[in-house]
Amino acid sequence: MEIFIDCLKAFFVGGAFCLIGQIFVDLTKLTPARMLVGYVVSGVILSALGIYQILVDFAGCGATIPIIGFGHCLAKGVQKAISES
Repeated sequence: MEIFIDCLKAFFVGGAFCLIGQIFVDLTKLTPARMLVGYVVSGVILSALGIYQILVDFAGCGATIPIIGFGHCLAKGVQKAISES
C-alpha cells in the first residue's frame, strides 16, 4: 500500500509541473526553449531557497525526473563543490 501512495504523490507532483507548463504554453507566447530555461532556473532558485528539497522528500521521482529537477541537481552540485573547497 505504501508504494501505491508514493506513486500517487509522484504522479500528482509531476503532473502539476506539466500542468503549469501547459498553462504557460497556452496563455503566453513562450517558446519551448524559454520554458526549458525557465524550469531549470526555477529548480535552481527553489533549491537555493531550500524549498525544492522538501518537495523531493515528499514526491521522490515526481520531483526529480522533470526538467526542474535538473536545476535542483545543478544547485546541489554547486553547493557540494563550494562546501568542499
